[in-house]
Amino acid sequence: MTTASSADHPTRRDFLFVATGAVAAVGAAATVWPFVAQMNPDAATIAAGAPIEVDLTPIAEGQDIKVFWRGKPIYISHRTKKQIEEAQKVPLASLPDPQADSARVKAGHDQWLVVIGICTHLGCIPIAHEGSYDGFFCPCHGSVYDTSGRIRSGPAPTNLPVPPYTFVSDTKIQIG
Repeated sequence: MTTASSADHPTRRDFLFVATGAVAAVGAAATVWPFVAQMNPDAATIAAGAPIEVDLTPIAEGQDIKVFWRGKPIYISHRTKKQIEEAQKVPLASLPDPQADSARVKAGHDQWLVVIGICTHLGCIPIAHEGSYDGFFCPCHGSVYDTSGRIRSGPAPTNLPVPPYTFVSDTKIQIG
């Protein structure tokens, strides 16, 4: 039987119902969380090839940065007008692995060069802005690449590879 005074004020029984419901809700969430979390890819899967986005705004003209994708170093170079002109005027017949500069950059974004920074000779990491052509120089065996990542001299058989990438916006790229 309920009296007028007990209906207006919460009782101990009301408190126990609310507390029990709150504990049950927290317990249900704690039980469901591992099942939801296991649907996310693990770190090994992400490292094995998930695409990465790189913001290009902090890279000054003439500067490059190195990021990692799939465990490989990726050089992103913001080339100057002089570097672009020098790379475009090289006669293809003089290159050991002929490839036009326009085939190594995205149309309309000639100032950005994106290459995998692994020497094609024995897998060393070349140094940027070194060598006779102000491109990349591999100090291990002397391979010299130009500002387009093309092999110019040394034992490397091919150009530095270009990874799959797209421009998400004018200031951001997605690699992979």
